[in-house]
Amino acid sequence: MNSQQLKKIGLPDKPGVYFFKMGEKILYIGKATSLRDRVRSYFSKDLISTRGPAVLDMTVKSDNIDWQETDSVLEALILEANLIKKYKPKYNTKEKDNKSFNYVCTNKETPAKVLIVRGRNLDKSLYKNIFGPFPNGALLKDAMKIIRRIFPYFDNDSNKKNNREFYKQIGLVPKDEYNENIKNIKLLFSGKKKSIIKNLKIRMTAFSKSKDFENAARIRDQIFALDHINDVSLIKDDLLEDKNSKLESSRIEAYDIAHMGGKNMVGVMTVVLNGEVNKNEYRKFIIRTQDNANDTGALEEILSRRLRHTEWGLPSLIVVDGSTAQVGIAKRVLDRYQFDIPIVGVVKDERHKPKAIIGDEKTIKTYKKYILLANNEAHRFAITFHKRKRSKSFLK
Repeated sequence: MNSQQLKKIGLPDKPGVYFFKMGEKILYIGKATSLRDRVRSYFSKDLISTRGPAVLDMTVKSDNIDWQETDSVLEALILEANLIKKYKPKYNTKEKDNKSFNYVCTNKETPAKVLIVRGRNLDKSLYKNIFGPFPNGALLKDAMKIIRRIFPYFDNDSNKKNNREFYKQIGLVPKDEYNENIKNIKLLFSGKKKSIIKNLKIRMTAFSKSKDFENAARIRDQIFALDHINDVSLIKDDLLEDKNSKLESSRIEAYDIAHMGGKNMVGVMTVVLNGEVNKNEYRKFIIRTQDNANDTGALEEILSRRLRHTEWGLPSLIVVDGSTAQVGIAKRVLDRYQFDIPIVGVVKDERHKPKAIIGDEKTIKTYKKYILLANNEAHRFAITFHKRKRSKSFLK
């Protein structure tokens, strides 16, 4: 297969899993933050130096590419492992020794632990459930951090000093609830996220009817987290994994607003510096001038306050969460301060997933992955800040 044939396929700019095929035979399975960009990288002129002779051989032999979209990079990672296990493609195992793959396992202890186990150390008799193989160990560890925030679980680090408080909190969870977490983790790794959400909604309704609002709220937060999986660390690792991804020197600032019906309204600024998330540069803003659900008014306030701080340095690109209204407000503020900085807006669908980026096409093409990374991180940071502020207001 060649690059001209690839152009006719029309791969989407979405996360998912791709298949290099020869006829009906699957030669290789991979996962991607952007199916279009990742598959395109296999047809670069320096492929042999960046990916090696085995991958070059695979692309030459393949005559077709298929794919399957997912809602998130996390789900692409899980689907990739399940499909590698099912089809055992030649070039997945040729590229890497089976024993160096990683697996997610639940052991037979009570309560069960969730562990990452190397293929060379995998004794199937010790584990109740085994999921994998996962080709990228670092990526899997980041994925497990995301999952553990949604469904807390024990692992072999439970006695380490820096994890004691976390595990103490898990230990306070009733046995039945902990077992539900393990059950949901198993469903997630089986590719059954929809079943998890369906079951959680049933349990949330039952808790609400029995006036157990604390547990109902906890499950509501789990449902929200599953619908808005924060892939930022996985996106970052995926970018680093793509050796053909290039970035000019840049400071990208992303802004987002969070509130509930206009109450406890906050704003945040996140920074991606030269392609890397820089949390030391993040800033929080409590909205002072708005007392209703006026997102554009709140954006105007935080941008005005930020631009007074020239000691922070100036961004080379500003990313706002929203469409033409938000981009227009940002341009108005920049004009007021006489700064000439490009602005892009990330437009979301009804599930708050990015569906388009508006702004200068050349800028978007150059920085697209980093725009989405910064925007994703801003959304996470804003939600976290809002929840903390809301909790403090509730306690007063």
